[in-house]
Amino acid sequence: MDILLWLVPSAVITVLAMAWVAFLGREGREEDREEVVRRLGIALENAKTRERSKKYAAPQPPLDRSTGLAVRVNRDAS
Repeated sequence: MDILLWLVPSAVITVLAMAWVAFLGREGREEDREEVVRRLGIALENAKTRERSKKYAAPQPPLDRSTGLAVRVNRDAS
């Protein structure tokens, strides 16, 4: 048990830092809830339009329809 005593200072500092951050973060922002919801709605709408307008420079290659059979290419046939 004595060998783990070196962990005590770092554990105490960690707990104190967590308590300090929790205390500072509990007040939150002094914003109106309606304003926050409005901004969230705008951000979600912008995300939807960005997804629809994604286009790639190169066309997508056609997908190979798998037959379920593995075909080995014969490279020795000359």
